[in-house]
Amino acid sequence: MAPERLDQPCEDDPLLDLWHPLGAVETMPKNRTWKDQLLGVPLTLSRSPEGGFAVWKRRGDDPDSAEGPPASTLPVTERYGYLWTSLGTPRPLFGIPEADESDRRLLHATSITAHTSAPRSIENFLDMGHFPFVHTSVLGDEPHTEVKDYNVEVSVASEEILATDCVFYQPQAALSSQGGAEVDYAFRVPHPHCSVLYKSSPGVADRFDVIALFVQALDQEHIRAHMWLCLLDDSQPDWALRRFQVSIFGQDKPILENQLPRRLPLDPRAETPIRADKSGVAYRRWLGQMGVRYGVIPGAA
Repeated sequence: MAPERLDQPCEDDPLLDLWHPLGAVETMPKNRTWKDQLLGVPLTLSRSPEGGFAVWKRRGDDPDSAEGPPASTLPVTERYGYLWTSLGTPRPLFGIPEADESDRRLLHATSITAHTSAPRSIENFLDMGHFPFVHTSVLGDEPHTEVKDYNVEVSVASEEILATDCVFYQPQAALSSQGGAEVDYAFRVPHPHCSVLYKSSPGVADRFDVIALFVQALDQEHIRAHMWLCLLDDSQPDWALRRFQVSIFGQDKPILENQLPRRLPLDPRAETPIRADKSGVAYRRWLGQMGVRYGVIPGAA
């Protein structure tokens, strides 16, 4: 069966009834109206002079900027410094408790577009095996290429995937790191298009820095990836932290854009996994169990 068109709007209720990111609030000017897109649906966004937001579905190329928002607008919420909306009836947005800890720095690192699907980008975010080959001398290095065994749990109650006991050698795990070390990791996937990484914080024992990838699926094969930091680092300037994250994603982008097919195959026979891919295998199975079809190639019934 031929895949759906790129411009086909999403019809998956599991995705429609979720909050999806539209960008960092700090980058959105007041008293402006502009176009955007989510899950194949053209949108218009408007921000009032006072800072309030309105989001509505746009017909064709008309941004409706002269008339303002129609009577019926989409729900909006602001969390973690980002604007979120839903095309359905949204359930509560997943929590990141560390965001409410007073000694952390919350920082929008970057928003980058890429020619790939949202599920491909999330699976790449979970993949420690590519560190030595894509992020050489930073997040990984040869001969330290082994991905040690780790645990993966799919929680039905909380509707998320959790990978724990992840350990990987890194020459420079964070901007403030001094020399190489084995780094403790944990990954959460609380949303089909969002993932949260917890990693050892340099110089702070028993606590973790948090890095989140909030993916805005523009259509089935184009995304805007929003990177959010929740750090215990109080010494590095914002521009340096942003530059570090941009350089990491810049190394990932050509890899993602050259992965074919761009949509993530859910059939386990489509691509051969190895032991290190346990989190990715669980993610693909989880998407299939939820009935997600947008941005993926469904497995055989």
